[in-house]
Amino acid sequence: MGKNQITLSLLVDNTPGVLSRISGLFSRRGYNIESITAGGTEDPERTRITVVASGDDLVLEQIKKQISKLVDVKEIITMSEEESVCRELMLVKVGVTKREKQEVIAIANIFRAKIVDVARDSLMMELTGTINKLNAFIDLLEDFEIKEMVRTGITALGRGAYESDVTEFYGEESE
Repeated sequence: MGKNQITLSLLVDNTPGVLSRISGLFSRRGYNIESITAGGTEDPERTRITVVASGDDLVLEQIKKQISKLVDVKEIITMSEEESVCRELMLVKVGVTKREKQEVIAIANIFRAKIVDVARDSLMMELTGTINKLNAFIDLLEDFEIKEMVRTGITALGRGAYESDVTEFYGEESE
């Protein structure tokens, strides 16, 4: 079996330590987290956690089963590329000379990156998109000095009516 990746959207109780309990489950079981993000939702009592994990099919199924056993987890949705929107935010600071500045700005414009800081010897850009888009942007910047970079990790929501089509549901019935 080959290595696959899965994106899970977890709706959890907004309680202290919930993120720690979920990441601890991965750690204890030796599962790999590629990306994990957490944030508030329209309901102040709930938090949305998006986890990207990798492994073979058996490991990915075990991950879902183990997460479903956590009391705080109310909903698990497997996010497919076709039925969801997955995005990541990146900030990247590139060292540039006067001559290189225009070239980096041109690359930024192609990717619709926003210039958020300009200094004498650097440019900082903000880019939101898919993992592939962000990786392609970084690849085009390889001829320049990347001074600093940070990525938020994936966050995702189901498209249209998909929000009510929970592909994996565990825990109590929602109201």
